[in-house]
Amino acid sequence: MEDVLERLNRFCQNTLVDHLGMVFTAAGEGWLEMKMPIDRRTCRPDGALHGGANMALAETVGGALSVISVPEEIKFNVFGIEVNGNHIKQAKGNFVVARGTFIHRGKRTHVVQVEIRDEFGTLVTVNRVTNVVA
Repeated sequence: MEDVLERLNRFCQNTLVDHLGMVFTAAGEGWLEMKMPIDRRTCRPDGALHGGANMALAETVGGALSVISVPEEIKFNVFGIEVNGNHIKQAKGNFVVARGTFIHRGKRTHVVQVEIRDEFGTLVTVNRVTNVVA
């Protein structure tokens, strides 16, 4: 899976993902993790982690999980069609980790649950990302 992580991180260079400091860190069968710093790029003016940064993190993890889960020999595109999130608690520390897992993995649609936790393991945001595989 390390090769997959390297390819994903390389693919995201010079994009919003890179600008926000997001890095893919771990992957397995049906799951993917990504880390994002809590810093000037991802915070509101008052220093709290911005909810929009969390949503970008969730959509990135959910979309990437769909991409790596479709066999390479199949010509396809993955498009996000819906993302929602519930912000539970303010993040503490220096970073958050998002873990995406499949709720549904169909031929044409994927639904991914993404939980974002701070460095202390506190649940910060729960998200659901729906993708179309076309």
